[in-house]
Amino acid sequence: MVGSLLSAQEAAERLGVKPATLYAYVSRGLVRRERGADGRSLFALTDVDRLGRRGRRDRASGTELRIESALTAIEDHAIFYRGEDVLVLAQSRTFEEVAEFLWTGEFHERRPWVGDPRAQVAAASVQAALPVAALPLDRLRVAVPALAALDPLRYDTGEAAVVVTGRRLIAAMAGALPGGGGSAPLRVRQAVSDSIAGRLWNGLGSGPPRDGAVETLNAALVLVADHELSVSTVAARMAASIAADPYAVVSVGLSALGGAMQAVASLAVEDLLGEVSSPELAARAIGERLRRGDRLPGFGHRLYPGGDPRAPALLRLLRRSWRGDARLDAIEAVIAACAERGLPAPNIDFMLASLAHLAGMQRGASEAIFAVARTAGWLAHAIEEYERRTSIRPRAIYVGVPVGPER
Repeated sequence: MVGSLLSAQEAAERLGVKPATLYAYVSRGLVRRERGADGRSLFALTDVDRLGRRGRRDRASGTELRIESALTAIEDHAIFYRGEDVLVLAQSRTFEEVAEFLWTGEFHERRPWVGDPRAQVAAASVQAALPVAALPLDRLRVAVPALAALDPLRYDTGEAAVVVTGRRLIAAMAGALPGGGGSAPLRVRQAVSDSIAGRLWNGLGSGPPRDGAVETLNAALVLVADHELSVSTVAARMAASIAADPYAVVSVGLSALGGAMQAVASLAVEDLLGEVSSPELAARAIGERLRRGDRLPGFGHRLYPGGDPRAPALLRLLRRSWRGDARLDAIEAVIAACAERGLPAPNIDFMLASLAHLAGMQRGASEAIFAVARTAGWLAHAIEEYERRTSIRPRAIYVGVPVGPER
């Protein structure tokens, strides 16, 4: 080190990066470079330390990417859609109302969403090639492209057009699941069968719902409709930023849900709850996973150190509809066993899986509930990107073989 100047090697070591990365910082204007008398690169100690502090902050948050959005705010362990408390919306509004509120900023008159009958038949038909045991999320992934192919106006990305597309797309997604739509027997009373929650129950459930169950499913859809910039939402926004049509945006979002840190976590919870047929088996099922070194699914959330606020809200509704059910006692035992050992509180994935388990839905139903709900959020983010008309273009930090005069 010469005075307050560092050589390239010293600066790179201080930042904990390779020299090639340091020169990438220079090219991006993140740090200044001076030339010594011998022509070698020198860096001011203050610049390097300032960049180091910024880098630590960025690593802590996981990314440098920042995108302005007026949709969802997460503040003080509370969630707001366009300034409205999500927990209040889940109790007072239908999923359809909340979806359109995310899209337009206004609550519209309640009315059933109607899909194109031809598209619905096509979406169901393409699933015929899938094995009977195919998960609902996989069925949605093949259904959406079929729906897109039958919509010649899908490239209209104006707000009004996307709202129409969103209604039809979500209605068709819910109706195309096994048992929903077409000539399948209705399993819910007519008063709710036209709602998205009712259609999902038809498509995922195994029998008529008990009192309040469909309303609980509706609340679950509202609670997970959006969650700021999750990985799947960033992927969907990037697709929308290059003017991909709404169906393509949703397909990208559905593809991103395959990761173990996204909605698929609820599938692991479904499997866990399937092993806990009675409360006394809860500790054993948890212990087996901990013994194997597995991550306990459905517990903890990095955005909510004090607990995911959506989870207790949905749990209260589950208790109301399934009070006295032995399966609810087993779920409560799992939660209690984790709390007793100081493990994190359950998150929304755990509660979605609990809903699917209590309702006797097919395996993977919790993923499908999440995907249909989050489609509303992806389209809301797409509308913002369509209006911006500027592509999202992250920059890479090159860490390969050194290039340029310092090579």
